[in-house]
Amino acid sequence: MKKWLAIALLAFAAAFAYLAAGPFLAINSIRGAIEQNDTAALSQHVDFPTLRVNLRAQVDDYLVRKAGVDVQASPFGAIALRIAGAASGGIVDALATPAGIGFVLQGRSAWHRISGDGVSQADTYAHVPPEDLLAEAQYRYESPSRFTATVRNRDGAPVVFVLTRDGVRWRVTDVRLPLQALDPTLAPGQQG
Repeated sequence: MKKWLAIALLAFAAAFAYLAAGPFLAINSIRGAIEQNDTAALSQHVDFPTLRVNLRAQVDDYLVRKAGVDVQASPFGAIALRIAGAASGGIVDALATPAGIGFVLQGRSAWHRISGDGVSQADTYAHVPPEDLLAEAQYRYESPSRFTATVRNRDGAPVVFVLTRDGVRWRVTDVRLPLQALDPTLAPGQQG
């Protein structure tokens, strides 16, 4: 009887350890997919429909706050907000793709490659591996099924990647962008 109880406790402890390590395993897989430039592997760890909805809500909220009450009350302002929302939808759709998430996670190194700073001085065609921003991330459980990884962008503003658990699988479902850093008029307590 003690043998079966020990086996059951050991199995429970192993299952708990696997669940607790789940977000770290997912982040490690995301890191590997970015290093290998494998968008198919990256897309296995991101819930793109949910991410798109969350990003869209975040950008729309930012636009409405930025516009202010006067613009919202005006008929022309409402039309302008609708046009701005449609334009930002294209940006959100581009960001909520494997390539867009990879670009955000590569952050500084992607910009360096575009600007030419990421080119090897010895060999112009040599690939410079992306900087591992997740190595400096701050990790935190918000609940048993919600985990965050916070990295700093080029300007030092936090970009928070939210992973949620569905069964034993952890996936990125939200990216909290530092939109408030774009607008110094928003109070620090207001999130964009």
